[in-house]
Amino acid sequence: MSQANDHSHDGQQDVVESIVPLMPIVLPVAGGILIFLLAFIAVFMA
Repeated sequence: MSQANDHSHDGQQDVVESIVPLMPIVLPVAGGILIFLLAFIAVFMA
């Protein structure tokens, strides 16, 4: 219990840490696509 949990592995990078710098680009693009698809569905259903 007194040991420190050090999960660092040499040569391996965490998947989440590799995606985090892309979030300012990915989130607005995904949001725009989602809004477009929802508007398309709303117009198609009307």
